[in-house]
Amino acid sequence: MSVPTIKTASASVSASPPETPPAGGLSSAEARRRLAQSGPNATPDASIHPLRRALVKFWAPVPWMLEAAIVLECALGKFVEAAVIAGLLVFNAALGLFQESRAQATLKALKSRLALNASVQRDGVWSSVPAADLVPGDVIKLSLGAVVAADAKLTSGNALLDHSMLTGESVPIEASAGVQTYAGALVRRGEAVAVVTATGVHTRFGRTAELVRTAHASSSQQKAVLLVVRNLAIFSGVVIAMLFAWALYLHMPTVDIVPLVLTAVLASIPVALPATFTLSAALGARALAGRGVLSTRLAAVDEAGTMDVLCADKTGTLTRNALTVTTVRPMPGFDNQHVLTLAALASAEGTGDPVDMAIRAAAAGQGTPDVPKLTRFTAFDPDKKTSEASATDSAGNVQRIVKGAFAVVAGLAEPSPTAATPVNELEAQGFRVLAVAAGAPAALKLVGLIALSDPPREDSAALVTELHRLGVRAVMVTGDAPATAAIVARAVGLDGAVSPPGPIPEGVRPESFAVFAGVLPEDKYKLVKAFQQGGHVVGMCGDGANDAPALRQAQMGIAVSTATDVAKSAAGMVLIEPGLAGIVAAVKEGRVTFQRIQTYTLNSIIKKITTVLLLVFGLVMTGHAVLTPLLMVILMITGDFLAMSLTTDNVNPSTAPNTWRIGNLTLAGTAVGIALLAFCIAVLAMGKFEMALDAGALQTLTFVVLVFSGQATLYAIRQRRRMWGARPSLWLIASSVIDVVTAVVLAVGGFAMTPLSAMLVAGVFIAAVIYSLVLDALKIPIFSRLKIV
Repeated sequence: MSVPTIKTASASVSASPPETPPAGGLSSAEARRRLAQSGPNATPDASIHPLRRALVKFWAPVPWMLEAAIVLECALGKFVEAAVIAGLLVFNAALGLFQESRAQATLKALKSRLALNASVQRDGVWSSVPAADLVPGDVIKLSLGAVVAADAKLTSGNALLDHSMLTGESVPIEASAGVQTYAGALVRRGEAVAVVTATGVHTRFGRTAELVRTAHASSSQQKAVLLVVRNLAIFSGVVIAMLFAWALYLHMPTVDIVPLVLTAVLASIPVALPATFTLSAALGARALAGRGVLSTRLAAVDEAGTMDVLCADKTGTLTRNALTVTTVRPMPGFDNQHVLTLAALASAEGTGDPVDMAIRAAAAGQGTPDVPKLTRFTAFDPDKKTSEASATDSAGNVQRIVKGAFAVVAGLAEPSPTAATPVNELEAQGFRVLAVAAGAPAALKLVGLIALSDPPREDSAALVTELHRLGVRAVMVTGDAPATAAIVARAVGLDGAVSPPGPIPEGVRPESFAVFAGVLPEDKYKLVKAFQQGGHVVGMCGDGANDAPALRQAQMGIAVSTATDVAKSAAGMVLIEPGLAGIVAAVKEGRVTFQRIQTYTLNSIIKKITTVLLLVFGLVMTGHAVLTPLLMVILMITGDFLAMSLTTDNVNPSTAPNTWRIGNLTLAGTAVGIALLAFCIAVLAMGKFEMALDAGALQTLTFVVLVFSGQATLYAIRQRRRMWGARPSLWLIASSVIDVVTAVVLAVGGFAMTPLSAMLVAGVFIAAVIYSLVLDALKIPIFSRLKIV
């Protein structure tokens, strides 16, 4: 049996190896001195206080604008309006705080995986101490079933160590004196003594925790909100300055100018924009949960729609993370059944050795009727690289059975010149090859060869094909050898070059390679960052602790169903069903979510631009404010918050990754906003010059036309083509009815405003419907030109 070895690069640690420990281990005094010097064997606690997390929600551009409005309202003695705005502010903060994931869950999971206690030799005595008290130079014992508590180098004994969740290597290693192991590794078999080489943040596991803590990628949602608010703030600031200057030119009293400016400030605030982003992502996450995908970070739902590169780990992601017998090559005179039956007799039962488990499982499916009776079994010896068994057949003849590395077994058996060729062929295909020999104790014959591999999942090839159809480029990222990775890549449809092992090349692009093999955990993290710096929205799929930093750094980190708690905590999404079909579902749902948010954002830009400009033109036309702060607050509630129903709308997802084009979105909003402004000015001019309405009635008319035209615009822009392309959701229809009915009742009844006749209100409504049909035709060339898809 061939023995996997650990690559030199992956064995490096931050701390230099300690000197040879004295006989009997360190003294207690020396251990205390080193503990004070190196610190505890634990990752630092960097959790954020809940109160601070809550306060952060009030420290952002939109909250600042609302807080300024509250101060102005209170200064004017408008405490009811101030209370309403404060309620909106708290609602935004509470919704965001309620929906966000636990920020420090990853570090907690990393800590929980470390061993709680360790067997250590100090003052010549073996004792059990908390893992946090270990120091470099301590002598520790690694026993069956234990978790390695710190990075250590074996000094004696033999053990089968599982590093799969740390290095990505799917096969446990046979470790003896001189082999380096890492904190978090699992002892599958045997017992060994080792000396601690690094503890705490200096361990490979600790460096992973530190990478996870520092990994961060600003979501496109966050960037979009900031850009929208910035653009609106700049635009509104200029317009408000013009409004203030015109008011001074008209010699308006200060008591009238302050409410006018306050109204303009309120009109420019996209008050529900952050809440809408959060709500839309939460609804998308709820839909995904029904498809076997749990979202741990809401931003990941939107990022799924914008993702254009997926970095998929091989072991446990594209493959099953379970060794299986792939091929059996019997020698002349034997068959597959015979080879597997004999190999199973020379395989341990119930030890957790993945090779022996795979062989016994394959043999169990053969149903051999006449199995020799096992009389003696010798477990795998890493020095001899073989395991042996003695058995008697039905005739009472004694057989010796040897299983292990081909070179060793072939040396024990009669020469078989034809065996070397299939061995080379199988190893070239990335398989792990074992040989089986049997016969009289002194006359062994080569029975056959067994090739094992970690096979691809059944749905991996279909997943890759579907992702390519959706415009997402998938690349394999693995710590395994290039030859093995290339075989799996071809099997799942990842065609392209294989990156040479070693550091990630500078300026690497997803198109450069289809496979990145021999990649260390730090390099996975660096690879994700390199792709992000190239302008890509990156998804990272993985299952082990070694994937955690890259999962956290990626805009869309995905942990598969078999992932460790570490990986699940670091990821933005967790697949709870076997297979990878959930990724395709996430991409499609993410694009639906993106379309909904984009429509709301565009609608918000249009409304804010139109309302602020209408205040200027209204002041020029009438000589007074056409809206009061109270009417503006009502518009914010009935318009901005009821429009959040767009998060439930029926939309058509795009066939390519979405991209936030805030500049183009602002231009489109400005173009549509000018059309809406022209409509509102026309209605206001009719009220002023044709109907001779007084100041109060004109303010009510402005309120009504903004509500009706706002609904007309919403239905015109919700589809990128014609408005009847998809039926509006019931929630959207219901919110529109509530908005219109509220406006009608307030305007006709004269509640909080001067009453208007029902005939005038109905006329404005009909005009808004006609405007909606006209805008539906005008918006198509605008959206096409600006690539609003």
